[in-house]
Amino acid sequence: MSQELEVWQRGPLPHITPLLQPVAHALLQAREEVELYMHGFPADLLWLRPAGMASAGFHLQHLSGVLDRVFTYARAEGLTPEQFAQLAEEGKDATPGYSVNDLLERFSLQVDHALKQLKYTDPDSLAEYRGVGRAGLPSTVVGLLVHGAEHTMRHVGQLMVTVAILKNGGI
Repeated sequence: MSQELEVWQRGPLPHITPLLQPVAHALLQAREEVELYMHGFPADLLWLRPAGMASAGFHLQHLSGVLDRVFTYARAEGLTPEQFAQLAEEGKDATPGYSVNDLLERFSLQVDHALKQLKYTDPDSLAEYRGVGRAGLPSTVVGLLVHGAEHTMRHVGQLMVTVAILKNGGI
């Protein structure tokens, strides 16, 4: 199949229930687009905030972090201290700092973890209640998985605009 086709147009992914195919397709599409947008992106622009908007570095951190957190809730688990630390770090350049490749690899690995979780998600569990966050906001397994995919794509779009502005010299 041609890489010019979007992921969903390439057919079903093996070992993932049909009900979760759109989630998997969106995550794979996000990974491909992020890699494309960030190709050759200068590290010195990673934390710039054009027009006061979020930096490319924030979007890359957030893409990984929110996917990790939402899929954790879908497994009916609480967040770990490491996940809280990553949440607090989003948007900040860590010492000694992240490279573009570090953040791309982190997102790619998180997509791999999410795909593995989708593979092992029991379709009979999709309507099960899941509490979100400390407040236990109501959701379901499928609600969280779909939200993870749609939130990811929302930030991919924002990243695309931020990167285009920065690569073209606008701040």
